[in-house]
Amino acid sequence: APATTATQPASQCNTGPVQCCDSVQAVGFAPAVTTLLGLLGIVLSSVDVLVGLTCSPLSVVGVGSGATCSAEPVCCEDNSFNGLISLGCSPVNLNL
Repeated sequence: APATTATQPASQCNTGPVQCCDSVQAVGFAPAVTTLLGLLGIVLSSVDVLVGLTCSPLSVVGVGSGATCSAEPVCCEDNSFNGLISLGCSPVNLNL
């Protein structure tokens, strides 16, 4: 089973905007994600890294006061791939 990561309050995301991703998967448990990362030349140091796919930023103003994400809200360390992939993600609670 994928590694579990503690959910943090959205207000503690200090790496950029909270992201709403269509899918969040541990690299070691998602062969298609591993293949995509390889094609993009991205090498990760661990297979337990959570990767968000097809992400868009949520407004910081709305976080904690009714912000919605119909997929998976996460805080990611590296959002430099134009929303296609976000690396080093942690689940967030939009209500905190």
